[in-house]
Amino acid sequence: MDQRARRVGSIAGVAVAAVMGLAGCSDDADSAADEKSSSSSSPAADAEKADDDASASAQTSAVDRSTAEKAVAGWVAAVIKGEPEEACLLMAEPAAGSEPAKVGDGTTCGDDAPERKQMDKTLGQFKESFTPEPPSDDPKVEVTQAPATGDKVVVPADRITVDGQALDKIVLSHSTGVTQDQLDIKVESSKIEGSWYVTNLDFNIG
Repeated sequence: MDQRARRVGSIAGVAVAAVMGLAGCSDDADSAADEKSSSSSSPAADAEKADDDASASAQTSAVDRSTAEKAVAGWVAAVIKGEPEEACLLMAEPAAGSEPAKVGDGTTCGDDAPERKQMDKTLGQFKESFTPEPPSDDPKVEVTQAPATGDKVVVPADRITVDGQALDKIVLSHSTGVTQDQLDIKVESSKIEGSWYVTNLDFNIG
């Protein structure tokens, strides 16, 4: 297996961690923002904040989290199109123990959010792996997974198609020294607060 094949396989955990890390940093960011706004405020700053809030709201409403299939398809499409904010808005970290669930929103996914640069870089690597030949500006992503019967669904890559090509075959075409039986890619989607998000990515080669 060559270096590229190993690199493609090794970035999976980093990507999810980078995006999920945004949610983990949001509490501190929000506290700092609240503290700053309470100490100094002006009509111009208030107007700017209102515009930012409206923009974040509009962007959040543009993503489709109504089903697991649409969340996964939207996330894959956003990665391929190089739209990390949209991809982030479709990701979440499920509740664990006493920790509540954390979902991607305008605060955690915006251009100025903590760790955004790392997320951009990591998702950029996935963009190369997920893009079929020939590439298109507006890829059509479809998920043929059976509808969810609970609050969690795991979608194998062979159930995801991009412009008619199976995602596992696309990833394989970008790797050398790797056979079909060595490739294991699954996208997990979970229902959180009534909406579906991408909550994990298993990306194994070898």
